Amino acid sequence: MKAHVGDTPLIRPLPAMDRARQVTEALAHYVEAAKLKAGDRLPAERELMAALAVGRSTIREAIRHFQALGVIETRMGSGTYLLKPVSKATIHMPLSLDTAHLRDVLLQTLEVRRGIECEAGMVAARRRTAGDLAVIEEKLDEMERVHQAKGTSGPEDLAFHMAVYDATHNPLFGQLLEQMRETFERFWTHPFDREDFARRSFPFHRTLFNAIVAQDAEAAREETLKILEVVEEDIKEMSK
Repeated sequence: MKAHVGDTPLIRPLPAMDRARQVTEALAHYVEAAKLKAGDRLPAERELMAALAVGRSTIREAIRHFQALGVIETRMGSGTYLLKPVSKATIHMPLSLDTAHLRDVLLQTLEVRRGIECEAGMVAARRRTAGDLAVIEEKLDEMERVHQAKGTSGPEDLAFHMAVYDATHNPLFGQLLEQMRETFERFWTHPFDREDFARRSFPFHRTLFNAIVAQDAEAAREETLKILEVVEEDIKEMSK
């Protein structure tokens, strides 16, 4: 297959692996190779699905990733447009962690989470709108439903915290979490092979939501700290 048709670079089909990540990297490569600039339109969703041989949900997940990073925007009825230049070197934040020592890695990432999430909760409490509250509560309800059915939650917990970040109306919070997301998920998925890891923090997500509803920034900070204190206790207890 030729790399170009005329002056337009091709988007190549993908092998079966991590589809969403590969789509993200393929789009970044396309933007770089096609020398797209801010304001240029990206290929339509159906064109991307056909070119990359993936489904609509995978394309949309990759698009959400770029939106969270603040580099593209979707305009209703018009398409998806580039806001800033992007390349494969800029779509991931390479975090360097000692993967041989899980306990230390978890405590290190917890220190980062404590700083970002406490501040995000406080800002969300001050700035949240009625629409934000509806989204946060929807994610919380789903988290609680899954938790009660399975005794644990993973993607639902992340979705709840992402909704809180969105309620800050400061895109940097979401961009930071999105950049660190892959590394965080890598280490925070059932650490120590324990399904009950941090289960005791579950009720504090509801009290965090209540603090955001009440626009009580200090209470939001305190409830966030309660969540993270449980997590820290479990790391130390389960790693003995």
